Amino acid sequence: MKKYFIFLIFFLIIVLGFFLFGIYLPKDKKIIEEKIFVVEKGQNLLQIAANLENQNLIKSRWFFNFYVVLKNSQNKLQTGEYYLSPSMNVAEVANKIISGGVIKERITIIEGWNLRDIGFYLEGKGMFQAEELWELAGFPAVNYLKAEDLPVPKDFSNEFDFLKDKPKYIGLEGYLFPDTYYIKKQETLENIIRKMLSNFDKKLNSDLRKEIKKQAKTIFEVITMASLLEKEVKSFEERKLVAGILWKRLKGNVPLQVDATISYITGKKTTKISKEETQIDSPFNTYKYKGLPLGPICNPSLDSIIASLYPENSEYWYYLSTPDGKTIFSKTLEEHNIAKTKY
Repeated sequence: MKKYFIFLIFFLIIVLGFFLFGIYLPKDKKIIEEKIFVVEKGQNLLQIAANLENQNLIKSRWFFNFYVVLKNSQNKLQTGEYYLSPSMNVAEVANKIISGGVIKERITIIEGWNLRDIGFYLEGKGMFQAEELWELAGFPAVNYLKAEDLPVPKDFSNEFDFLKDKPKYIGLEGYLFPDTYYIKKQETLENIIRKMLSNFDKKLNSDLRKEIKKQAKTIFEVITMASLLEKEVKSFEERKLVAGILWKRLKGNVPLQVDATISYITGKKTTKISKEETQIDSPFNTYKYKGLPLGPICNPSLDSIIASLYPENSEYWYYLSTPDGKTIFSKTLEEHNIAKTKY
């Protein structure tokens, strides 16, 4: 019996060693080129292992099965598309599928882009139709001329507190934080929006929120102002100066007359605004109506949000941007008109 027991132990050690050797030995370490492997919804461990073997990604399905069962992860294999290579061993392949390391697409939302820009960007990448974004996040400004014909944007305020002071009929313009995001191929548009809102939630930290409260402003007002700064001037220092001017004009009941609000209405990419365009009847038109526009006109950077909160006081009441991007500040309307004629 003792000899039999020793033999059994020896045999089990050999078997275990065999499996461990098979688990950590790749199919072919020389082939590093990756191929797409798909785990379909409803496939079980045996089917996935067989497909991996048939596509020459692993040495044996049994090694894969043994490793996954050993980890008690047979119910944790996730559907999706994966980049796998014969140079990966069974443990690496299995862990990638268990963790859901699916192929991700990189999208970059540029600072100052509005919902129109983001919609067309996602459409251009073949991910979604622009209208799909607008139905969830709100339609661009031009359509507010017939707001009663538009679907109400999805309300995310129960998930994100910073949206609670935003009017319900206003979309998510201003809150889709500009950044680079890595998106799963099968990710829903709603989840992508949540990623952007979650990023905004992190960037608008507790210190900034305390400052907003201290100034008796709402997050919505600060983001709306930040969106104007983002589109009007480039540098952080100039944004603080312009913020001082615009907050001062608001307090003095003076129209903001921000050209970027007109461009937002028309959808044009030019800074040249005609006199006729300043008469467009839109709640975003800061020439026609006093106060802030109906809502943000783009998704501003963190710099613009900070500039909005910490404006620089000055004697200036006017400013304009030259064709080469320089900002000219004026103390009086006469000085401003001279600058307009000159530039």
